Amino acid sequence: MVSVRTLSVLTLTALSLAACGTSDGGSSAGVTPQFVEPSATAPGPVSAAPPAAAGKVSSPPAPKTTPSKKPPVAARNVTYVFPVKASNVAFHPTHSKYPATDIFADCGEPVVATTSGVVLEISLKDAYVEGRPDGPLNGGLSVSILGDDGVRYYGSHLSKVLSGIKAGVRVKAGQQLGKVGHTGNASGVCHLHYGISPPCAKVGDWKVRRGVIWPATYLTSWRKGGSKSPVATVKAWKAAHNCKA
Repeated sequence: MVSVRTLSVLTLTALSLAACGTSDGGSSAGVTPQFVEPSATAPGPVSAAPPAAAGKVSSPPAPKTTPSKKPPVAARNVTYVFPVKASNVAFHPTHSKYPATDIFADCGEPVVATTSGVVLEISLKDAYVEGRPDGPLNGGLSVSILGDDGVRYYGSHLSKVLSGIKAGVRVKAGQQLGKVGHTGNASGVCHLHYGISPPCAKVGDWKVRRGVIWPATYLTSWRKGGSKSPVATVKAWKAAHNCKA
């Protein structure tokens, strides 16, 4: 037989459990909420959700977004190639009147792009007249390119410029531009006149285009598979001379 004391304890316990399910937003201090399996009987009416109260956990605010910055553009990897593709080739470390180099090889040997870039200027006609003063016709058939390193590379006295090589065409390092010859003021000797310069006016500035710095040290590196760059020397010349050759 259940005593009155026992019934009182059970009644208090039941009342305490009933209080955990109230919807007034309150909770007993120190009481850990527990998941209660739903009753098999039909549930009672569902009360409306209470308004948010102080201390009640709410959904976290959306994180602040900061505009993504574009990653820096990687510097273009420039490759250098010796400008004449031949086994029997030689060049002078000096040149008469101005800094340039004559690269000697048999007529017909491939002349290739020193580096990747865009064709600036070509000459397809040998209009040089022997005995006339130096001028833009001295080179005979020629090609100049603006390398991706910002330097202009010029080759002349060609016997042929390839048909696909035109102003504005993009070329790769080592791509053939033409063939060694002796057009223009070449004294009848097969060779490539080779000049390095800043682009300045890009076209028409033949005194700069024909060469303003000595190429030999770079040619020596490229011939051995090196990557010595003329960029700094060309920039220094431009700053000192303001494109006046």
